[in-house]
Amino acid sequence: MSEEASKRAQEEADTPDLECQSDDSSDEGDASGDTEMDFLRSLFSRTLGLSPGEKVLDELTLDGVARYILSGKCKNIICMVGAGISTSAGIPDFRSPGTGLYANLQKYNLPYPEAIFQIDYFKKHPEPFFALARELYPGQFKPTVCHYFMRMLKDKGLLTRCYSQNIDTLERVAGLEGEDLIEAHGTFHTSHCVSFLCRKEYSMDWMQTKIFSEDIPKCDSCGSLVKPDIVFFGENLPARFFTSMKMDFPRCDLLIIMGTSLQVQPFASLVSRVSNSCPRLLINMEKTGQSEFGMGLFSFGGGMDFDSDKAYRDVAHLSTCDDGCMALAELLGWKVNTEIVQKPHRAQTVTVRQTNSKHSCRNMVLCMGQQTVLIKNSL
Repeated sequence: MSEEASKRAQEEADTPDLECQSDDSSDEGDASGDTEMDFLRSLFSRTLGLSPGEKVLDELTLDGVARYILSGKCKNIICMVGAGISTSAGIPDFRSPGTGLYANLQKYNLPYPEAIFQIDYFKKHPEPFFALARELYPGQFKPTVCHYFMRMLKDKGLLTRCYSQNIDTLERVAGLEGEDLIEAHGTFHTSHCVSFLCRKEYSMDWMQTKIFSEDIPKCDSCGSLVKPDIVFFGENLPARFFTSMKMDFPRCDLLIIMGTSLQVQPFASLVSRVSNSCPRLLINMEKTGQSEFGMGLFSFGGGMDFDSDKAYRDVAHLSTCDDGCMALAELLGWKVNTEIVQKPHRAQTVTVRQTNSKHSCRNMVLCMGQQTVLIKNSL
């Protein structure tokens, strides 16, 4: 071999294999990227308390939830409910296309559907709200299977609290009491003058008389509008919502979410208030409350995770709220008294609307109220 050829062979031997180096470098880069992602996951998890918790359910199904309840380890159940639990009673929900409340407000000539619950719009144009209140006023509807299922949870000592977005008071009619309830969006039980300088309180009977006589309720003291204590857009939630939330959710053993789209804050954020090990059951017509993309990217977060490989505690049972509650009750061996909810749900509101007598109208409503009390006492 010539001296030149020998020198060239020596240089080739000393030259690194660039192709191999490229592959090794790629592998090292992938490993480095994985390490950095793991570091970020760990950092955010430690900082925000979002690390995955212990898997409590033996399977992510309604059967798994039932077995957990029957195990005796589940002692504190919180229910989060929305308008979907009352649709079978004849009360429309808010957002369902075609049938929801917001899709059927054309007769009120609103600038946009949500205006009917906007406090600023209400102060200038109270008529649409009170017209709607006559149609949806408590006492004209009966509780559903779902309401009575929550009553069963209470009777069995398992219900820590029901957090409700609803203002129809059907939870109370079914037998839940004030201590059992957080009416996050307020109640018709009391009303107040909207003037900050007055704030005189009025009873449910007073407001009921005004609404069904088609009078716009005005304050006896200052002449300002009087509004039921339901929370409008632009108003703060009741203080008890926040104080109870801090006490209830950390000790929750099972969170049951029913009939809500989880789109309205701060109510929707409650799903992330339970511990990372607490199972969460959604009974709804569609999945909702799932993790946002940013959180899903790092494989953690307070949102619901039903379908990913890392899902470990969230269960979605897609059905009506009544059917879901009946199915769960059956798996638990509980018997729901359905006789009272199989009768026509809607009271004779047409008769009420057609009468022109203020006295007769009030008597009809009071009679319906007595009927719901009898239903409650029959349990």
